Amino acid sequence: MRRALLVCPGRGSYGREQLGSLASAPLVDSLNDYRTGLGRPTLSEMNSAERYTSTLHVAGENASILTYGCTVADLESIAQVRPVAVTGNSMGWYTALYAAGALDLLAGARLVETLGAYQEQNVIGGQVLYPVADEDWRPDPGLQAEVDQATAEAGIHLSIRLGGTAVLAASQEGVRHLLASLPQVSRGPREYPLQLPLHSAFHTPLMSESSQRAQEDLADLPVTGPVLPLITGDGRVFRPFASPAEIRDYTLTTQVVETYDFTGAIALALGEYAPDVVVTLGPGDTLGAPVAQAMIALGWGGLRDRKDFLEAQNGEAPPVLSMAREEQRTLVTP
Repeated sequence: MRRALLVCPGRGSYGREQLGSLASAPLVDSLNDYRTGLGRPTLSEMNSAERYTSTLHVAGENASILTYGCTVADLESIAQVRPVAVTGNSMGWYTALYAAGALDLLAGARLVETLGAYQEQNVIGGQVLYPVADEDWRPDPGLQAEVDQATAEAGIHLSIRLGGTAVLAASQEGVRHLLASLPQVSRGPREYPLQLPLHSAFHTPLMSESSQRAQEDLADLPVTGPVLPLITGDGRVFRPFASPAEIRDYTLTTQVVETYDFTGAIALALGEYAPDVVVTLGPGDTLGAPVAQAMIALGWGGLRDRKDFLEAQNGEAPPVLSMAREEQRTLVTP
């Protein structure tokens, strides 16, 4: 059985193509009941909507719990790989806490719901995507220099290191500056810089008030030491018997107001646990490329560029399996 690193996605991974993808299950029923008790639309109601809308599916108070529900449902289906460590991207850290056994289902839902609800009619600043890799997924020093120059300016922050993409964050005025000043770059059908809709300036000091509120509202969050090692976004590993207080503090302070280094988390996990495969969970397929780009930057398994990665993916033992892709999902599930 292949040893697997589990990777949980962030809140923006449930898109139009994912409508109807969340099957009924006891875990989903429990989350539905939880949402009903809060007077909010249930996961099943949102998943079965006639059409995908920003006001319902992208709003932070709904997007986060939708992602959480889809990811925990995927976790229940894993059978053909043996998890050895867990990490996540951005909000995926909250799901990773559940996946690693540091929170139970409803405690994880409460964490996701609380932080997500802070965004309701209260988007703070914004996030902007910009590539730092070339079209062959190799690090591009010129594009990285543009990002470094941008983040050297007052009020511009590096929110997430996401493989071949930098996620920048700033106030609304700062976002307008980034959109106007960064050189335009094309990657397939997308043009960059690209602002993420209805996203606050996560993982920056602009979220300090949210962090303070969370510390008060979630002071009793029942965190325990994880069963599986948890790789953070700041270069740490919370192993079994780690301090619950330290995990809670990272989750509600550091993770909220400081850069989330997803690239570093993947590099640390690959080096520390040498998994045979990386399994990306949850709705959509947003993390396959960032994971591959992190592998390429490391030269993991001899990977040098996108061509090498795609050849490895077509081999007998693909290095990355996305549970959102049916042909790859069957290599993970019964």
